[in-house]
Amino acid sequence: MLSSQQPMGNMCLSQRWQRGGNASNSCTVLSLLGAPCAFMGSLARGHVADFVLDDLRRYSVDLRYMVFQTTGSVPISTVIISEASGSRTILHAYRNLPDVSAKDFEKVELTRFKWIHIEGRNASEQVKMLQRIEQHNARQPPESKIQVSVEVEKPREELYQLFGYGDVVFVSKDVAKHFGFRSAKEALRGLYSRVRKGATLVCAWAEEGADALGPDGRLLHSDAFPPPRVVDTLGAGDTFNAAVIFSLSQGKSMQEALRFGCQVAGKKCGLQGFDGIV
Repeated sequence: MLSSQQPMGNMCLSQRWQRGGNASNSCTVLSLLGAPCAFMGSLARGHVADFVLDDLRRYSVDLRYMVFQTTGSVPISTVIISEASGSRTILHAYRNLPDVSAKDFEKVELTRFKWIHIEGRNASEQVKMLQRIEQHNARQPPESKIQVSVEVEKPREELYQLFGYGDVVFVSKDVAKHFGFRSAKEALRGLYSRVRKGATLVCAWAEEGADALGPDGRLLHSDAFPPPRVVDTLGAGDTFNAAVIFSLSQGKSMQEALRFGCQVAGKKCGLQGFDGIV
């Protein structure tokens, strides 16, 4: 964290290690909200992996499907947070750690889950994972089908095929702006044709709140719930996604889920990390 009070530049006031990653952060939030959850991701053994695993265990996240790679090392991001505004600057060091493959995903016992969320990464492999879930659902009665959500966060062409999968699709402000849209409403109207029949498309737009568009054609909106003082916005989007998923999994309407997502994300922005959001 940097101070803005130094006349000749900024002083680092504090430093800490924090586990990150979109899906990893969302697991933290789901656990804090009271939902049992499992995380599936890649790690390379070493002291960084030990830190990550210990922290996930602290939140009672199920780790049985973790994938330990024999090549690469765990990527690390240096995040500089402004004390004055809560804004962040991220310096990412990618270390060629392979992503989870469709073959890895074959080990997942699908009957254990009511909801599976996929953070868009190696989309060609993830499409195979999503197709496996579809095949599983085709053999299940309605009450046993797995709900699926996907997140398209990065403006990368490969990820856009994921729009066509999932009951709920989260599209980021960055992707929306990459397509030339200037608001969440514009983005939802412009991108909805990419999602599958019956799906809901969700777009959060920072301090302007979040919107959703479902198969009935009604545009839903929730205002943002900013904290009295912004402290740390890192992981706010992951918090929003997790809170929406939690709310929908509890049988709430999309309007209720949007509002809850914005409320929890707003509270997170007033805190360092995630502890204290509930």
